[in-house]
Amino acid sequence: MAANSVATAATQTSAPAGTELTDPFTEMVRQASTFIFDIVAANTPFDLRWDRLLITLFLACCLFLFYRGRGGRGADGRERENKGLLAYLLPKDIYTHVSAKVDVGLWVLERILRPLWTVSLFATVGPFTAQITIDVFLSLFDASPALEINYAWMLLYSLFSLLCYDFVFYVIHYTMHKVPALWAIHKIHHSAEVLTPLTRGREHFIAGPIWAAGSAMSYGFAAGVFTYFFDGSIVVATLFNVSFFSFILGLNGAFRHYHIQFHYPHWLAKWIQSPAMHHTHHSYLPQHWDTNMAAVTSIYDRLFGTLYIPEKNEFTPWGIGPNTQHEYRSFWQNVIGPFKDWHKMIRGGSSPQNGAAAQSGNS
Repeated sequence: MAANSVATAATQTSAPAGTELTDPFTEMVRQASTFIFDIVAANTPFDLRWDRLLITLFLACCLFLFYRGRGGRGADGRERENKGLLAYLLPKDIYTHVSAKVDVGLWVLERILRPLWTVSLFATVGPFTAQITIDVFLSLFDASPALEINYAWMLLYSLFSLLCYDFVFYVIHYTMHKVPALWAIHKIHHSAEVLTPLTRGREHFIAGPIWAAGSAMSYGFAAGVFTYFFDGSIVVATLFNVSFFSFILGLNGAFRHYHIQFHYPHWLAKWIQSPAMHHTHHSYLPQHWDTNMAAVTSIYDRLFGTLYIPEKNEFTPWGIGPNTQHEYRSFWQNVIGPFKDWHKMIRGGSSPQNGAAAQSGNS
């Protein structure tokens, strides 16, 4: 989701204690002149997040040794035979695939436009949500209890922020799958026929503000809650200058859009989504559609009945299926795709469909 780095920076900015409760987002806006250009610079197309890519490759090397070369998927979605470490990390059929090339184009476009909504939405939606939350608590419980800060509370704040983010992500993601007008946008992400680290940013440019607003709202709510209880002085627990739980679970997220598939024990998969579970989410097979909607945990998928834990070596072909895949093979097809779908809907034609309906020829 766009602007996670901004959210982390925002939640680490403490506000002065006193009669006025100032949440981290409001403080961020007040100090914007000192780091706004850093935000923009961190979201340019030239920033490939090499640290994350290197961590992903390092973990992939560990998996190669541990699984003895097993777990890598080919462009057809099936497990590939072991052909050595380099082929395991960077398989030719994946990275020369036309879908991987489209990933690059859509990623660059998304990164060019990201600073516009990153700055504007986190400077508006975040503070507004935080202030509304504070006002509600003040109206219900009067003055802040001004709890004493310790590391346990900081960890709890970090965890609570993550759970809020995951819930809002789930709601937006579920809605994008179920509402035809929004599916027309999100379908661009699912049109990826292979998974690479850049597939994470394979989004239509219209989707960016939606994700950014949701992210700002979730972090703003968490900031507002903890600002009230700690009189504006709480900060998240961090690891390598990143929210503790976001860093730990971010290592898991690095493999969500990577061709190497591995599973967690069944008991753990009920709590945290494994990369294999997100591979399943990207499958066009009817039994896999509209499953595993959350970003990090499995909690909300369990609560709302969308959890799907795949079996080992389960076939998960990626994309939107043979009936419509040819309409989303080029960069420009993906850029204009939503507008074509909306035009059909306005003129009374068929709505864009996902899942089994799309594969049965009804789209």
